[in-house]
Amino acid sequence: MVDRESMSPFKLGLSVLWAAFWTALPIKMAFALLFMAMGAIHLETKLGIVFLLLLMSPVSVFAYFVLTAGMGVHLGEGAGLPIVFLLAIPVDIWALGLVARTVFLERLRVEPPDSVGSSLWVRCALAGAVYIPLVWFVVGQVTDIARSISQSILEIELLKHLGVAERISLDLTLWGSVSTIVLALLAGIGFSIVGRFVRSLANRGRPAGENYQALIYKWDLMRVPADQVLMLGGFTATGVLLGILFWVFLPATTPHPHECCKPQEVKAESHLDPQKTLSKAEKTLKDSETRIASLEKQAEEDKGKGGKEKAGVKESSPKGDTKPHVEAKPAPHKPKP
Repeated sequence: MVDRESMSPFKLGLSVLWAAFWTALPIKMAFALLFMAMGAIHLETKLGIVFLLLLMSPVSVFAYFVLTAGMGVHLGEGAGLPIVFLLAIPVDIWALGLVARTVFLERLRVEPPDSVGSSLWVRCALAGAVYIPLVWFVVGQVTDIARSISQSILEIELLKHLGVAERISLDLTLWGSVSTIVLALLAGIGFSIVGRFVRSLANRGRPAGENYQALIYKWDLMRVPADQVLMLGGFTATGVLLGILFWVFLPATTPHPHECCKPQEVKAESHLDPQKTLSKAEKTLKDSETRIASLEKQAEEDKGKGGKEKAGVKESSPKGDTKPHVEAKPAPHKPKP
């Protein structure tokens, strides 16, 4: 009972949600990749990050529908996106039950209830349907205000001489640090809310009378299935089936360009024919030789015509004095005295 009271709600909620996230995420991502290969989900880069954030914990299953339908947030296209969140419900319930039993026995020394996974999932999902849209709205408003303030700060005379790279870095640092701090505070509040849900369920359970070694042994036995061969065969068959479906649908849907960004159709170049290339080169060479011969002949004719013209000019010129004839100017008329 001392451990139960000493753990803060934030630490209790973080210990449950963080472990549940890593337990359920690989299974949920397998379904997400399958639907992406089938072409049922289309996400851009920044929306892919939002998609991972929404799959991080069980509190986002109802929040997705509230964000898309209630707040008009566009996270992607395709019918596979809501189907992935619906398929994640049993996975999240299983992951929460497994992690909560571990925390109840090891940290709180309490016997976990039989339906601890489903009870905790219902509370987390309902709380997330209200809290995650609130976080989305608050962080968006704070980011807009921080951007406007950072732009006003950059307009100060002292900072106008900064270069483009320095201005961009300072702008991102100013509004990004504020948004990150607000998001971290709101995430801490969310973990505390989940921790209070866990503590309320733990208060209803009866304390475990065994010592720590007995509790760990009991916890290990709880994780061992009754039919291990059946569980191993089921996991193996599911993985093989998902892999086959993934590689069957992948060649037909990859790449899948967006409707607004379709690449231009480029016709494939014809195959290179060596015989045609050689014949074309020979024809070009013959044409060049013929043109060169015609140019040489024309140059010789022009040269002969030029010599004849020069000879005619020399014959027409006088053989005597070649000095130019200068006309005598009359003497100036002197007036009589």
